[in-house]
Amino acid sequence: MRVAFLDCATGISGDMTVAALIDLGVEIDTLREIVDSFRIPGVTLHVTEVMRGGFRAKHFQVEHPEQHAHRHLTDIIQLLDRSDKLSERTRTLALNMFEAIATAEAKVHGMSVDKVHFHEVGAIDSIVDIVCAAVGFDILDVDEVICSAVPPGRGTVHIAHGECAVPTPGTAELLRDIPLVDVAINTELTTPTGAAIIKAVVDRFVSGWPAMSVERIGNGAGTKDFRERANILRIVLGETETTYETDTVALLETNLDNATPEVIGYTKRRLMTAGALDVYTTSIQMKKDRPGIILSVICDLDDIATMETILFEETPTLGIRKQTIQRSVRQRAKVTVETDWGPINGKVGWREGEAAVFSPEYDDCARIAEAYEVPFREVYLTAQAEFLLQTDADEDFTADHDHDGEPCDGDHDDDDDEDHEHDHGHDHNHDHSHDHSHDHDHRHDHDHGHDHGHDHGHDHDHRHDHDHND
Repeated sequence: MRVAFLDCATGISGDMTVAALIDLGVEIDTLREIVDSFRIPGVTLHVTEVMRGGFRAKHFQVEHPEQHAHRHLTDIIQLLDRSDKLSERTRTLALNMFEAIATAEAKVHGMSVDKVHFHEVGAIDSIVDIVCAAVGFDILDVDEVICSAVPPGRGTVHIAHGECAVPTPGTAELLRDIPLVDVAINTELTTPTGAAIIKAVVDRFVSGWPAMSVERIGNGAGTKDFRERANILRIVLGETETTYETDTVALLETNLDNATPEVIGYTKRRLMTAGALDVYTTSIQMKKDRPGIILSVICDLDDIATMETILFEETPTLGIRKQTIQRSVRQRAKVTVETDWGPINGKVGWREGEAAVFSPEYDDCARIAEAYEVPFREVYLTAQAEFLLQTDADEDFTADHDHDGEPCDGDHDDDDDEDHEHDHGHDHNHDHSHDHSHDHDHRHDHDHGHDHGHDHGHDHDHRHDHDHND
């Protein structure tokens, strides 16, 4: 499995991340073309080779005209929408970073996300840092991003409200649930932009280095040169062995407290029909103790725009949270098993070195249970028993099946929301000769027709006197 490891020995910022990605091989001309597509006059990207603590690294800088604008999240979205060069995955990743900052700032300042002003993070250089970081990770196209513990730094930093302890409130909120480590350097080491990048791209954290073979290393330099250690962010690209399959999908979520159950049910059906991998709700308590739900949609990255359109059309939501996530999945194939009642379709899933798991289709089992007046559970378990009898006779089942490339996210592809009990402990020598009181030809010949086939979201003085020029 292809992985990228972020070694944050002296923290992380936006410019350090972009510099390390460029050092890994992301073309600066590609970044310039995308930045130019925003049509902001006077913006120039510079990459230089520098030394930090005696070690070589790339340094990334954004030159731009002086500005005084403070942007909202909607302004950032409009800016991203100007570009005809951003892929959907890059746009989603960049927006996830901005939304992470907006959510953190909204919490620490006690306001809604739509009212948050992006101060330094709304500055041109910070916008460029975030977008270029998103482009770089999109180009790397790794299966997993791993990160070391993150040092926030020490001391204080000057913001619009005066001196503020490191990490600043917005950065501290972004670093929630992220492993931290103390590094005895009296300055801000991890910026809001750097923390947002971690929040958006990292899949898991490790102490020390992960087990991997190293292919390339990209070194991104911070602005200052510390005596204590080299001010460098390393992004290590390589391979790691894994016994499971993974894929990348999108998770869209919105909080609702003013939608009727009928609206939610209809919306779920529309989303599933449009190709969502899974749709589900979670009960929550919202503002003023109002009961509500989180409506969650898991979908392919190419279907994000379609799912968002449905959510905005069918629900009263004012906003949708988005993130790119990885799943560990079973490979699967469609299978038909023969029973005394007739064929039952289903899906079998497996991972290398593990026994296959067969899930009969709900609709087939329900139809037979109603037609022959037998319990649904009996039909379901019989189908599973027939599958086990079949696989006992087929020593290399997985090799004979085409992978249909549609890994399940949890439940079957049925339209039901039932939580079926998969009892794999039943007697595999199930007696299929019992009388079901129907005129069916009990040949039971097992001739199955298988279908195998550092820009801060708080009010920092934008003086570029911080460690990472972010």
